[in-house]
Amino acid sequence: MKEGLDLASLSSLIGDPSRALILSALFGGEALPAGELAFRARVTPQTASSHLAKLTEAGLVAVERMGRHRYYRLSGPEIGSLLERMMTIAWKPAVERSRVPAPLRDGRMCYDHLAGRLGVAVTDALVARGVLARGDDAFALTETGAAWFAALGIDAAALRDGRRSFARHCIDWSERRPHLAGALGAAVAERFVDRGWIRRDRDSRAVALTEDGRAALARIFGPEVLAEATTAA
Repeated sequence: MKEGLDLASLSSLIGDPSRALILSALFGGEALPAGELAFRARVTPQTASSHLAKLTEAGLVAVERMGRHRYYRLSGPEIGSLLERMMTIAWKPAVERSRVPAPLRDGRMCYDHLAGRLGVAVTDALVARGVLARGDDAFALTETGAAWFAALGIDAAALRDGRRSFARHCIDWSERRPHLAGALGAAVAERFVDRGWIRRDRDSRAVALTEDGRAALARIFGPEVLAEATTAA
């Protein structure tokens, strides 16, 4: 975020309903054009451009230029983490749980990692099988964890040595339990996409298991992970 941006200014930026809808649209980690963001925020293109300029100036949103076109995305994983924490605090389970569209509860992208029932189920399975150990605010790689991730095509040791947080907890705002975030969580989600195990919804950040994905998760973790990922709490 922009240096010197105070809490009141940040709250004002995020608290505007139209800007909140724009940030929510970008929360899935994709870069989207201004026209698409205007449609999702239900405002005119001119109004969307004004909002995007303010969000970009504040450092919450970054711009990617592709030829004549501009695409907007969240400026980094720390912004996604901030928004997820705010949603967790704002969430009122007794009143709002039933209002969450089923596809988003079943599985979604939380910036660049898996969330919803799918994300929580995969995280729980990794812990149950001794691949990860649960800490107070992060997951630790076990002795067998590096080899397990290597078999999946993920170099966990290299990710752990990077600048980004490695395997932090991210409290799932709909499930109220932690899912795997950080560099390792992003790598897992990327592998699921690359192998065709999940399919992203075109108009939202929802993701769904494909038939190949169901077979893969049942083979890797056992059929119980599918039951946990698809059974409402």
